[in-house]
Amino acid sequence: VQLVESGGGLVQPGGSLRLSCAASGLTFSDYGMSWWRQAPGKDRELVASISRKGTSTTYADTVRGRFTISRDDSKSVAYLQMNRLESGDTAKYYCKAYSLSDQAWGQGTQVTVSS
Repeated sequence: VQLVESGGGLVQPGGSLRLSCAASGLTFSDYGMSWWRQAPGKDRELVASISRKGTSTTYADTVRGRFTISRDDSKSVAYLQMNRLESGDTAKYYCKAYSLSDQAWGQGTQVTVSS
């Protein structure tokens, strides 16, 4: 199983980024997908998750209304659209695939929000 994140970078406050998580080695549609982040000196925290088939989503209170998680099962890719970015969103972002019996993590992509 391999998860590869991309789309991170440096952005000014108020800007937008779209992260992608490309999955291989698994039946993508059998897994829920989630995005997590970890800032220096802090615990890894759940940002957003999307169920199999995309029927339900959840968001951390700090990002609700600004971030949108989605998935494209035909491409085996999960996305995190991040709008109105704030300095507090600076972190390394990881995607995770999960099922009842299995989980896998990507290596992460850095997002830095700074003027």
